[in-house]
Order: sequence, then C-alpha cells, then structure tokens
Amino acid sequence: MVCLGNICRSPLAEGILKSKLDAEHFVDSAGTSGHHSGELPDRRSIEIARLNGLDITDQRSRKFTVNDFDNFDMIYAMDSSNYHNIIQLSRNEEDVDKVKMILNESSPGDNLNVPDPYYGGDQGFVNVYNMLDEACEIIASKIQ
Repeated sequence: MVCLGNICRSPLAEGILKSKLDAEHFVDSAGTSGHHSGELPDRRSIEIARLNGLDITDQRSRKFTVNDFDNFDMIYAMDSSNYHNIIQLSRNEEDVDKVKMILNESSPGDNLNVPDPYYGGDQGFVNVYNMLDEACEIIASKIQ
C-alpha cells in the first residue's frame, strides 16, 4: 500500500487489509516521499481506524524503495501521482506488472484516485476509509 507520506491513506489500507486476511499474508505500507519516515500515522487515520475496530498504532512511516519490488507480490498505489513515482523505480516489466491502482479493485479500469484527506477534515478520513474498505474486501476475496 503506497501513498505520498505513508501517514494517512496507505496506513489505513494496510490496517484494513490486514484485518481481512490471516496472519500468513504480509501486508505493509510505504510512502514515495519519505518525509515522515519513522512517524506514526496521522492522528485522524488512527482515530477512524479505531472507530472501525482497528489499531494501526504499531505502524511507522517508511519510504518505498526498489527492494519493495522483490519483497511484495502486489503493490497498490493510492493515486496516479504515486503510481507514476513507483513505476519510475521499476527495473523491468515484472516490477511494473505488480503495481496497481487500488480503486481499480472496486471500480475496474477507472483509475480513480483515493483523495488525500490530510487537508480535508475529519469527513475526508471517513470517506477514504470507506473507499479503502471496499477495495480491500475485494483484494482479500481474491487472495483467500
């Protein structure tokens, strides 16, 4: 799960997908910028996760690296900007094939962006949670 800072959208996506899968599946998140490396998720992401029965306070922001192509079977970008940032790091077509827009799971082929809720107030986090929950439900059903 990859967004820009790895403090709002991707931590939520990580927490949501983890809650839908068994422990044998490894789910992680990262940011393309690295500006928040080592930080907890945004307090509003923590709160909306908590309201939905999830605890994401064990997560810490980290930067997406080329090694992630080796460590993960699927890489979900939260928006087109981060999708392109990830693709720029790819080394070959195998890497590129791992990268998907997450909302294409719930709206196939539409290439919709998960809006960054950072400046959008509390309702933005509710909306993002709901979008990611729907997409993660579909991802989980494909994996299990």
